[in-house]
Amino acid sequence: MSTARTRLAVGLAGTAVAALALAGCASSDPLTGDSTEGGDNGESSTIVIGSQAYYSNEIIAEIYAQALEAEGFTVERNFNIGQRDAYMPEIEDGTIDLFPEYTGNLLQYFDSATTATSSDDVYAALQDALPEGLTVLDQSSATDQDSYNVTAAFAEENGLTSIADLAGIEGLVLGGAPELEERPYGPTGLQEVYGVTVAFQATADTTVDELVAGNIQVANVYSADPRIETDDLVTLEDPEGLFLASNVVPLVNADVADEIADVINAVSAALTPEGLVALNVQSTVDQRSPEDIAADWLAENGLA
Repeated sequence: MSTARTRLAVGLAGTAVAALALAGCASSDPLTGDSTEGGDNGESSTIVIGSQAYYSNEIIAEIYAQALEAEGFTVERNFNIGQRDAYMPEIEDGTIDLFPEYTGNLLQYFDSATTATSSDDVYAALQDALPEGLTVLDQSSATDQDSYNVTAAFAEENGLTSIADLAGIEGLVLGGAPELEERPYGPTGLQEVYGVTVAFQATADTTVDELVAGNIQVANVYSADPRIETDDLVTLEDPEGLFLASNVVPLVNADVADEIADVINAVSAALTPEGLVALNVQSTVDQRSPEDIAADWLAENGLA
């Protein structure tokens, strides 16, 4: 509090209370004293959290928000911003402090020529590629990345657990977005990395429907897609790193990283691949709000 405001408090106690209340609303002016807001360090600087316009990303952002609030932090939500080109400038200029991101996609945003593919290599390369002022906290084991899936029945019939197990099976048809045919992890990558031969069928938004109907045998589906659970699909392991790993990771303003690390790292440690799919099912199938989904998840994991 300034000297002028202190003098005002001596002569005009009521006005000082009003001034203090106004100061408490300013996210850029942390207060000190006996307040419990702002975590254990006694500060009440506001942590601004953003999210993509994507239900899964918003759920993770809401989990971050409620976890921080449970530890006394003041949080401002700036959700549903859009895609990376829309929100990254706000993160880089410090308008947003914390954002749930994905390691592989974020690395490619800053380093389009990266050759890293494994989870650990991508995470390490990302830390080197980030601009000054930004950092990442611990990555989660949860992912939202390209993956190859088969039906549970097809997996059981052919003893499939890995992409490598597809080698030698005749008549395989791979389905996915039209651009998959030219991607390095598409038919060419399957042949070069795993010795798997497939025909390709562009399926776009009907990929899972075509897989369930038996019109294709292998489907390119994002690993956190709720239909993996609801349609009883099996995600094939990728031991050779055909796909660029894209783990959920908190992207943070370096100035607040140490302040929030313990809280957010605990969230990352508890968030699993299966858990993220289950959260998405609650959103798309059960039609629950991100707030309710986040609150229940934090309670179930002892973080509320």
